[in-house]
Amino acid sequence: MEMTCKMLKGSQWLGVFVVVSVLLGVDGKKAKQPRCPSLCTCTKDNALCEGAGLIPRSFPYDVISLSFVKSEFTEIPKESFIHTPLQSFLFPSSCFYSIAVLRFIENNQIKSISPYAFRGLKTLVHLSLAYNNLETLPKDLFKGLEALTKVDLRGNQFTCDCKLKWLVEWIYSTNATVDQIYCKGPASQLDKKINDLVPQSFDCITTEFASYQSLKFESISVEAFSFGNDQYVVFAQPFIGKCSFLEWDHVEMVFRNFDDIDSTSTVICKPLVIDNQLFIIVAQLFGGSHIYKRDTSANKFIKLQGIDILRIRKPNDVETFRIDGESFFVIADSSKAGSTTIYKWNGNGFYSHQSLHPWYRDTDVEYMEISSKPHLILSSSSQRPVIYQWNKSTKLFERRTDIPEMEDVYSVKHFQVKSDLFICLTRFIGDSKVMRWDGALFRELQTMPSRGSMVFQPFAVGSWQYAILGSDYSFTQVYRWDAKKGEFVHFQELNIQAPRAFSPVSIDNRQFLLASSFKGKTQIYEHLVIDLSN
Repeated sequence: MEMTCKMLKGSQWLGVFVVVSVLLGVDGKKAKQPRCPSLCTCTKDNALCEGAGLIPRSFPYDVISLSFVKSEFTEIPKESFIHTPLQSFLFPSSCFYSIAVLRFIENNQIKSISPYAFRGLKTLVHLSLAYNNLETLPKDLFKGLEALTKVDLRGNQFTCDCKLKWLVEWIYSTNATVDQIYCKGPASQLDKKINDLVPQSFDCITTEFASYQSLKFESISVEAFSFGNDQYVVFAQPFIGKCSFLEWDHVEMVFRNFDDIDSTSTVICKPLVIDNQLFIIVAQLFGGSHIYKRDTSANKFIKLQGIDILRIRKPNDVETFRIDGESFFVIADSSKAGSTTIYKWNGNGFYSHQSLHPWYRDTDVEYMEISSKPHLILSSSSQRPVIYQWNKSTKLFERRTDIPEMEDVYSVKHFQVKSDLFICLTRFIGDSKVMRWDGALFRELQTMPSRGSMVFQPFAVGSWQYAILGSDYSFTQVYRWDAKKGEFVHFQELNIQAPRAFSPVSIDNRQFLLASSFKGKTQIYEHLVIDLSN
């Protein structure tokens, strides 16, 4: 061993690989002695290989010191030692072994290592991969090497991304000494000491919306709802006049047809559950709008009542809400002669409760609580969005204020991040906006370039907050909330034609995003959680 080290120092050889092994044959029978590889010189207990392009497949049994110099191989493949006696330690029933030292020393050209290259070297105590061309190391490379006391990784160009998080975790927990090493990238980690990093330094969980199921129909609205301990979704199909209900198939793991409500020029199918009864508000452009009830005994929908055609002439949006234990819904009417109207459940049916500013062509209505008080925001093609506040004494909504400098807003949708309240305002022409409530009014937080957008929908999936901006002329843009920046950042593009509505739904511990398409197939995306450190 001393002779080998001196020889290497004098000749400045580029690589050393030292392994000590004792191998005994099964039943006392000695296996046939492998020959010394042609590129190597073997003595009684040493093998010296110069200029090897690959790791030789076998060595004589009595070699206890193996050295590589001026090696040309650039990787250590999986099971590098499977054809040598050194690999017989993977089968303890047939052999005994002892491996004391494994080293790679300065200036080799190694770029990659198989995750299983060192598998089984349980008595390995010293490993050096210094001054190679390594940018990363495969996860759990040192798993099972419990005898390690020193690891030298200096002089490599390590990229400190999620693929290297495992090494930080290992350094953080191992008893072995690891020489100081540095990050050469990315820019956020440049020249940082890897030894000083902690696992919390890495944010390695990301998400993705992946196409899951395509439905062969066009739709203009989508709603997810629960009823009778089951999960359903309903789509409004204006061209064929249907509310199409789908249910989740727990065996096939797809959404399948459940039932339909036939209608005319359907624009909204809004579910509302009251005292374990399911009602569907079917808003139509022609023929009046109606309310249906699910007859569970007959297993079908029956028409409960019509909606006043003199008030609701051209419905464009429906919202449901509860105040002080009572159930309401409101229909935004976009005609010149109609009136946005609130309806209230009286135990037997729904009746008109309040009309809000007639003849304003309201395109959207959004219910939310501001400072724990019920509010409505109405979007209109003829004026700025108007905010109404609930009066507990009169049990009516009263005009509070409007949102300044925001003309031509098609819709308003709200979301919360912790205790902060935000709204997304959709504009077909111009920029869509994100605004934050400051205690007195909504102030602009962020501008989203939009052209041909008719939906800017915020929604949460688990702990992630998203907003999705549809477009009739280009790809739909998905944004994800960045807690550090306090705003949305661009996240993903989805190719869906003329989207009109989005709705998240959680089933069987899986999360989906339903997307209605006015000019193409309705789409279902699965929300995937990805660990980048794997």
